[in-house]
Amino acid sequence: MASTRCNDRVVGAILASWRYDISGISPEMRKDYEQHFVECAHCRARQKFHRSLDGSLAVLTSLSALFFLFALAVLKHIKPVEHVAFNVFGLDVADTYHMLFSAGIAGLCFSVIGLVLVLTTTPAPAYLGGIASERAKLIEESLPAVIRSLRPR
Repeated sequence: MASTRCNDRVVGAILASWRYDISGISPEMRKDYEQHFVECAHCRARQKFHRSLDGSLAVLTSLSALFFLFALAVLKHIKPVEHVAFNVFGLDVADTYHMLFSAGIAGLCFSVIGLVLVLTTTPAPAYLGGIASERAKLIEESLPAVIRSLRPR
């Protein structure tokens, strides 16, 4: 990305200020910017980088929420904390359990808030949906004709 330069500095500056996201503008205006992406390798690479970053943030915040859910399930169903709390630290088992459960709930809340912020402030849902539809088309093309004919259109 650093070795190439934008071939139209004005359009490149506009796209950079939008984080290379043209999904929110009208289709008439979008044509010029899409043409610029076709012609300019620099802006195309920057757009790909930003969409990869947005997708990575969405995946990481989703995983964070899932891990906190898993930790809460472990605390609820498996109580390995009793031995450590009582024998090693000399703490009350109930207090330790409530402290860890509260920390798990707080972590889950922060993860969900982070996920909502990522999904509302970035074009990640549309980007990830586009990737999923492209993959589905590739899978459908590789299916035998008999199976493809069973799918309703």
